[in-house]
Amino acid sequence: MMTDEELLRYSRQILLPQLDVEGQEKLRAATALVVGLGGLGSPVTLYLAAAGVGRLILVDHDNVDLSNLQRQIAHQTDTIGQPKVESAAGRARQLNPHCEIVTVAEKLDDSNAQKWAAQADVIVDCSDNFAVRFLLNRISVQLKVPLVSGAAIRMDGQLSVFDPRLESSPCYRCLYDETGDEDLRCVSNGVLAPIVGIVGSIQATEALKVLAGFGTPLVGRLLLLDGLRMQFREIKLNKNRNCPVCGVA
Repeated sequence: MMTDEELLRYSRQILLPQLDVEGQEKLRAATALVVGLGGLGSPVTLYLAAAGVGRLILVDHDNVDLSNLQRQIAHQTDTIGQPKVESAAGRARQLNPHCEIVTVAEKLDDSNAQKWAAQADVIVDCSDNFAVRFLLNRISVQLKVPLVSGAAIRMDGQLSVFDPRLESSPCYRCLYDETGDEDLRCVSNGVLAPIVGIVGSIQATEALKVLAGFGTPLVGRLLLLDGLRMQFREIKLNKNRNCPVCGVA
């Protein structure tokens, strides 16, 4: 049962008929795994904490660097040098002390991914490399935990939701093969600061929809953002029956 303070804190969300008290209680009981505390993971973490998700597991092995501050809004000048998970956790706790936050300052790999994903009701992939994305996708399919995937570079972004609980849902491997170009990262190509904020905010929205069970998540759809022209485009994604990860053939 939520306290009076919590009811006031979340009152603007509870007023939404799609959410109401029941949906807010679902968020309160939920756990989200956020992988990557950079440009995407920053708004995701802050919005999920502020919205009342009860438990966040934050995973990132990097430390805060001066060059991060242009876009990674969970970090501050006085947290330079700190582990990103601790920096982001501090900001999130300031926003909402009711949110339990677990910090994992480790590189996500085969040795620990399943442990953390098994505790989550949704996985939010905010990583910046294909190895982690494919790993999270495999774990998502194995454990049947929904995956909210986002990416941003230069002035472009994309995102989708992969829900292995649904037989018709494609997975990330249906969209990309495992020969992705690791050079497609903002460290070598640059990125406009608000672009990651836009994509991360939409990722947070999709995660909340999945956790509280309202609206129509981006399952089977790839949303593309062209920030230079400020245009959104949607592409239908079909499940690949021959997919080596989720295929049924």
